[in-house]
Order: sequence, then C-alpha cells, then structure tokens
Amino acid sequence: MLTWLPVGAHAESVALAGMMGGKALLVVNGTPPKTLAAGETHQGVKLISTSGDEAVVEQAGQRQTLRVGEAPVSLGGGANVAGKGTRIVLNESSGGHFMTAGQVNGRAVQFMVDTGATTVAMSTLDAERTGIAYKNGQPVMLSTANGAAQGFRIKLNSVRVGEVEIYDVDAVVVPQSMPFVLLGNSFLTRFQMKRENNLMTLDKRY
Repeated sequence: MLTWLPVGAHAESVALAGMMGGKALLVVNGTPPKTLAAGETHQGVKLISTSGDEAVVEQAGQRQTLRVGEAPVSLGGGANVAGKGTRIVLNESSGGHFMTAGQVNGRAVQFMVDTGATTVAMSTLDAERTGIAYKNGQPVMLSTANGAAQGFRIKLNSVRVGEVEIYDVDAVVVPQSMPFVLLGNSFLTRFQMKRENNLMTLDKRY
C-alpha cells in the first residue's frame, strides 16, 4: 500500500536485511544495517516483534510486516514524494540520497535516484519479484566490483513514481544483490530536473 504525501511529510524507508537470533537487522533510509531487539528504536522506527524471517516494525503509529530479502517499504504514511501527473518532488534522505517508493510494471519497488546510471538498474531478485522475464532480454557484459558479470538489457513497460508514469523505459538487470532499484537516466532524461537545497523537482518533458 503506497500513500503519497506532501513534500516534507515524515516517512522512513525500511528494509529487513537479515535476522540474528531473535534480533532484526534493519536498513533505514539506506543507512548501514542496525541490529535491534524487540522494543528498541532506530531513527524513529521501532521493532515490535520477530518471527522466523519476518519482523513487525512501527513508525508514527503505522505497523508493517517486513520479510528478509523483500524491497524496502515506506512507513509513517508514505514516501517523500508529491506527484500531480507531470511533476515529481523528492526530499533528500538523511543519507544524502533521493529515494522514493514507486512501481515497475505495476509492482511495488523502492527507487534510489542515480544520475550516474545510464539506465534504470535492478537486481535479478527484484526482476523476478516484479515478474520480468529478463533472460529474454539482450545479454550484456557488465563491469562490477567483483569483475565482469553478465547482465540483461530489457525494456520496462512502465515506471511510476507517485502519479507520474513513464512507458517503455530502458533498463538493465544485474546479477548482484541491490537494496534499491536505481532510477537512472533512461527515466530521468524524460524530465527537466532541478535541485534546490534538499529538494529535487522532476517536470515531465513533452
């Protein structure tokens, strides 16, 4: 469930990176993982309980069940984004990145804006979770921190942030795990981008 709030609304992006006994390893707003026991709080996110590979967290009165390996969710009402059909406004996170919840081919994902990425980039895990038959795409060799690896160049039917949706977006699926889908220039160049202080405004081009 994604709720779009006015810019400045308090929201946290939270992912469950793993479990350590009865403790949960949480990633909040892309910061390094933090180990929490039930009842403990990190950056406004409280761990309520854990069970197996799941954890229940709460922020601003909103509870959410997280599972290991799933995409981050937005708590506290929604993502740091206001969309009116042609404009996206993003708030800079505490880690200095611009992140937002969104959708790829109608499936929920968590994006991180990456102006240095040529295309939208996602892991094989996210591609499988969103139902993309990426192995039918064009094989490409990618340079990674661990050396050369094979990825796949694909075309996404749609990429949506807030009320703004872009169609036929080039993307690449990479073999390594990533906590976010990188929102690269195959999406960003469809917009006029402006950054002022901690706000990034994307106005759709026509």
